Order: sequence, then structure tokens, then C-alpha cells
Amino acid sequence: MNGDQKLDAYTQERQDFIQHFSQIVKRLLKLYCQEQPYYLDLIELFLQSSYQTEIGQTLDLITAPQGNVDLGRFTEKRYKSIVKYKTAYYSFYLPVAAAMYMAGIDGEKENANAKKILPETGGFFQIQDDYLDLFGDPSVTEQRQILQENYGQKEAEKVARVKVLYEEMKLSAVYMQYEEDNYSHIMGLIEQYAAPLPPAIFLGLAQKIYERKK
Repeated sequence: MNGDQKLDAYTQERQDFIQHFSQIVKRLLKLYCQEQPYYLDLIELFLQSSYQTEIGQTLDLITAPQGNVDLGRFTEKRYKSIVKYKTAYYSFYLPVAAAMYMAGIDGEKENANAKKILPETGGFFQIQDDYLDLFGDPSVTEQRQILQENYGQKEAEKVARVKVLYEEMKLSAVYMQYEEDNYSHIMGLIEQYAAPLPPAIFLGLAQKIYERKK
């Protein structure tokens, strides 16, 4: 099996898993929530989140297919779209929105305000994760050519070369500034949009991930 065939098989396995998982979620919701007034809201919420996650995973796969790295595909806009759809919705918006429906908080204003805050928090979390994958390990590891030759590879020496390049580019300082700016942005969103929900719902999530080390 060549590289393309392996990638196709991997992609198919991921799609099969997503479809299988979606069916499990729908069965569980039917089993435990069918008689509840929020049942249809939860179904719609999980379907929408599954769709958004599939968009993010597809963007990720076509941007950086394993063994076929093309740096021309990497843009800040594309990266932020991957972060938004692959992680932010299901990891932060979905659980809070589900809890809101189950608690009887189903107003359009409350839901719209949560959607302004939580995807931003989830995006912050994923960018942290990408940063910590590189710099969070104590064994921290020239320019476009080095990246082209080594990025996206699993061999330890290639990973190390990419880490050295990132250190030379001072990406750690860039990330630190991003973290401060984005945390302040999220705090502003909470101050502006949290009401009438308790601000603690959103503050707790933001404070939990702020300056995390792993």
C-alpha cells in the first residue's frame, strides 16, 4: 500500500468513525432524553456540531495530508478555520449549549451570546494545544526549505529541526503575546455578552485554560 492509499484508508476510517459515533449519540439521546422538552434541541445541536467537526477535519486533511506537505496551503485564515470547526464548537460550545437546553435556558439571546464567547474560547484552547505540542516538552526542540523538508514528519530528527527553526523565529514570544491578547478579548466578550447568563459559566472555562502548561 503506497502513501496515497494509506491516506485514503485513514480518511475513510475517520469518516466511518464519525458516522458510527453520530449514530451512537442519537441512540443515547433517544434513550435518555426522548421524553424531555429539550430533546429536539439536543438532536439539532449534536447534528450541527458533528457537521462543523467534519468540516474542520476535512480542511485539516486537505491542508496537510500526511507525507505530502505543501506549505502553500498554509494560511492564517485556513488555520483559524480548522481551529474553529475542528475543535472550538464541539469542545466548548456544544457542552455548554447542551447544559443550557437541559436547564431550560433556550432563549435566542442567551444562545447567540454563548455562541459569541465559547467558539473564541475553544479556538484559544486549540492554538494553545498546537503551541504546547511544540514547546510544552522540556526537551524542546533555516527557513522555508527546512520546513518543507521536515514539517509534518514523524522522525525524531525532523521534528527536532522544526523545533529549532521555531525557536530561531521566536515563535514562543509570538504565542505569549497572542495568549494575552486573546484572553483579554475573551474577557471582553464575557463582559459584553454573558448576561443574562451567569458570567461564571464562561469565566470558569477561560480561566481554566489561561496560561496552562499541558
